Amino acid sequence: MCGRFNVIDSPGLQDLLRDLGIEINLPTRTNIAPTEAVGLVRRTEGRPQLDAARWWLTPSWAPAVDQKYSMFNARAETLATSRAFRTPFRRHRGIVPMSSFIEWRTEDGVKQPWLVTNLEQAFAAAALWDVWEGDGSPLLSCTLVTTAAAQAFVPWHKRMPVVLEAAEMERWLDNDHEVAADDPLFRSQLKSPWQLQRVSRDVSNARNKNPSQMEGLGEVVQLPAQD
Repeated sequence: MCGRFNVIDSPGLQDLLRDLGIEINLPTRTNIAPTEAVGLVRRTEGRPQLDAARWWLTPSWAPAVDQKYSMFNARAETLATSRAFRTPFRRHRGIVPMSSFIEWRTEDGVKQPWLVTNLEQAFAAAALWDVWEGDGSPLLSCTLVTTAAAQAFVPWHKRMPVVLEAAEMERWLDNDHEVAADDPLFRSQLKSPWQLQRVSRDVSNARNKNPSQMEGLGEVVQLPAQD
């Protein structure tokens, strides 16, 4: 599961955007939550493009924009069969760049947020998107794809975002190329080393956007990449 993330205007994130063919820098934003606008990289007419998208997928066929069903994450196992996801999976794949994401773990009966960062690069999170035009005003929205967590990450959560390596990004964005439901890019594996550290419980309130609350507290846990 991925329900909160950060975008930090840093060399690492800028490098990721350049790798995606985007020459625009994303401004720093912290504690980004579902239904907020996020930066979405997608390919239109063969060229990469960065757009603002609502982080909560509204399928093109939906009767209205609502939050009746949880649509900010899409399970990789159901992409090819879910009515909401199967068409975007074939035609509307994108990437949401992020510097880190937040996961909660219950400790002594209290949910403690942990900041998760990639020690090698910014995260290129696999996403799906769609455009809803039910009221005549186009709404671009997206969802983040998740997969079963790598064993090392299970103590924090049983799900994790699908993070794309450089060699996988081009193939994921190419909607002329079919991606199978059992593609290796969905594997439950840490493709690069991750670092985890507790942060202030203030981040549990999505209205708290102060970057200082993302400063690490105490123990640092490092999870090595898996071959």
